[in-house]
Amino acid sequence: MKIVVDCRYLRVGRHDGISRYTAGIVTALARLHPVEVLVDDERQLDHLPDGLPWHLVSAPTSWREPFVARQVRRTGADVVFSPMQTMGTWGRDYRVVLTLHDLIYYRHPTPPRNLPAAVRLLWRAFHLAWWPQRLLLNRADAVVTVSETTRDLIARHRLTRREVTVVPNAPDPVPELPAGQAAPARTRSLVYMGSFMPYKNVELPARAMARLPGWELHLMSPVTAEQRERLRGLAGEGALVFHDGASDEVYRDVLRRATALVSGSRDEGFGLPLVEAMAVGTPVVVSDIPVFREVGGDAGAYVDPDDVDGFVAAVRELDDPGVWAERSAAARIRAAGYDWNSSAKVLLALLVG
Repeated sequence: MKIVVDCRYLRVGRHDGISRYTAGIVTALARLHPVEVLVDDERQLDHLPDGLPWHLVSAPTSWREPFVARQVRRTGADVVFSPMQTMGTWGRDYRVVLTLHDLIYYRHPTPPRNLPAAVRLLWRAFHLAWWPQRLLLNRADAVVTVSETTRDLIARHRLTRREVTVVPNAPDPVPELPAGQAAPARTRSLVYMGSFMPYKNVELPARAMARLPGWELHLMSPVTAEQRERLRGLAGEGALVFHDGASDEVYRDVLRRATALVSGSRDEGFGLPLVEAMAVGTPVVVSDIPVFREVGGDAGAYVDPDDVDGFVAAVRELDDPGVWAERSAAARIRAAGYDWNSSAKVLLALLVG
């Protein structure tokens, strides 16, 4: 069976969430079964294992996307897996499995800023009603999502008649510390990894910093000058450390030294930063939303996304070395349940079934 994976959502340069999911699942899937990939820019291959057969097709934001199946048919694919649900399928002669990561933009309609203006406009229009999503998903032979929480939401809104399979996100493998090197000393620092879109509610940890003297909040992602000044105004001078897009190595080092990873997000499809933190033994203090409960389990502390006092109390609780050690151990156990090999096995069974 020829399996072809749509890798056109790989970001050139630094990953975003969809890009990291694509790279992780393809790398693991290729160890289990021969795969070929679709790209629209040869630089996307830098994120993939060497030697994978590849095909250059039009970009997913191109006007040609509704008809991309005409290009894909030339690959001789038996089944195509896409990490998004918007892949064009008109005229296909192969099975197709599409992915819906979350339903965030129905409740928070601001589209990602990196999209072209015309795509942003279509994005807003698409999320004004449920029927366009149903139309997309029902064109597939099967649907994938990344969490039980999102699968439940898909069922609640009756978005597809197709089978929905959970293929979870996972962290990249954590390199072992060199032999003889002790784990870095923990500091009174917190880490936020994610965008600064309104629903991410970065204001919650920022406001908390004004009540946590002597602590630092490390913000790992790129941020605009306007956002930087607004958050500084909430947190107070010197409380925030902006990394403006840290490398994976720097991110992991900051996590290892931190007391906790934090998030005040009001909505997520999965919550990969939680698993990345837990994989290095860093506890999480996050908003009390269903998917964070699903992912974090007993390794997390959960607070209302509007409760600054509760957030501060949850952070201060980790000042107790015994509490921190207990949560750290629970975090490592929880993270061990998420790995790309397991997710790839679930996906492969679906693709060849």
